[in-house]
Amino acid sequence: MELQNKKVAILVEEMFNLFEFWYPYYRLKEAGAEVVVVGSGRTATFNGKPGTVAVADVSADEVTADDFDAVIIPGGYAPDMMRRFPAMVKLVKDADNSGKVVAAICHAGWMLVSADIIRNRKATSFFAIKDDMVNAGAQWVDEAVVIDNNLITSRTPDDMPVFLPAIIAALK
Repeated sequence: MELQNKKVAILVEEMFNLFEFWYPYYRLKEAGAEVVVVGSGRTATFNGKPGTVAVADVSADEVTADDFDAVIIPGGYAPDMMRRFPAMVKLVKDADNSGKVVAAICHAGWMLVSADIIRNRKATSFFAIKDDMVNAGAQWVDEAVVIDNNLITSRTPDDMPVFLPAIIAALK
C-alpha cells in the first residue's frame, strides 16, 4: 500500500462532479491513504451533479491543513459553493502555504482563485474558467495534468488517468 500513513482531505459541497469526487476517493483508499471527506459545515450530506450523494466526515472548521498530507478539490459546480465558506478557502490556502499537495480538477480552479494561490503559477482547469484563472495570475495551459511544485491541476474527468498518478507520486 503505497500511501499507507498518508491522510488526504477531499472537499465536498453541493453539485460536486461525481467522477471527480468518487474516483480520487476510492483510488486513494486503494493506495492505502486515509481519506477524509471535508464539507463546508452547512450540512452533512451533499448532492452531486447527477444525483449522487456524499456524506462529509467533518466540516472544514473542525480541521486544519496540519491534519492532512494533501487536499483534493473536485470540480462540478461545488467549488463555487465551497468558496463561500471561509474555512474551506483557508484550508486550501494553508495547505498550499505549508507545502502540502493541493490538487484541483475542472472548476476547482475557482477555489485556487479564492485562496489566492495561483498567482505566477502554471495551472490548468476546465476551459470555461480559464479567464478567471488568468485574471487571478495563473499561467494557464491546456494540458491534461500540470504540476507546479505542490500544486497539481487537471481539466476534466477524462484527465483522471494522469491526475491521480500525479497525486500519488507527489504523496510518496
